[in-house]
Amino acid sequence: MVSIDTLKAQLQDGVLSSVEYRLGAPLDLLDAPTSKSLATQAWPGRQLKFCVSDLPQPRQTLAVRLCEDDYPGWLGPQALTTLEPAAQSYQASSLTRDQISSRLQYVIAFMLAAMDQPNQYLWGGTIGPNFDCSGLMQRAFAEQGIWLPRDAYQQEAFTQTLTNPGSEVQDFAQILQAGDLIFFGPVEKANHVALYLGDGKYIHSSGTEQGRNGIGIDLLSPEGDAVTQAYYGQIHGAGRIIKSYQPQTPLT
Repeated sequence: MVSIDTLKAQLQDGVLSSVEYRLGAPLDLLDAPTSKSLATQAWPGRQLKFCVSDLPQPRQTLAVRLCEDDYPGWLGPQALTTLEPAAQSYQASSLTRDQISSRLQYVIAFMLAAMDQPNQYLWGGTIGPNFDCSGLMQRAFAEQGIWLPRDAYQQEAFTQTLTNPGSEVQDFAQILQAGDLIFFGPVEKANHVALYLGDGKYIHSSGTEQGRNGIGIDLLSPEGDAVTQAYYGQIHGAGRIIKSYQPQTPLT
């Protein structure tokens, strides 16, 4: 458990930016200091740092950054009761492509099991049973010790590019392997991600406007229902996971 007084003492001692805290319970991170909107969720066992140069008074939010993926967010003071000093600093694993490949069957199994539970789409969701598209992707890989960046466009930039935005997709089945990521959205920026299962199918968590409001399987084809057709028309590119994310951003 941590308190505002503890954080202020660490700030005064000049060690706040180097101290990591471990989550003892699920945590919601907000997307702005005065917002109630969810930026992302973090599950127990993850670690974070406070990245502020000054600390607010009680009942105001605190800026943090998750250690595993550098993702920023804001916490209310009530969340401090779920944190405890981490036993050691987070150390990212360095995995080879072969090590990652051997774990992809378990990544797929996680997503299929998640789909079998009652669920709906949740913007920012990573804990389950409710996920957003990139939150499902990050969590499924993280369960196998493979870390991805948080958002779809970040995940696309992180992968080994297999296709380029705007390229033809008729031959995707010959290019993609099970466990590859497919990205959707305008040419400028991917805003949705799915995992290729093989046999021309992919799994993803889609929303309510053009999706299925939860986790489902769709065809990589212009045929099919309106949802399948809509996503096929928005394919942005595809990529392969060949490494695990290494934190980049100084937490200050």
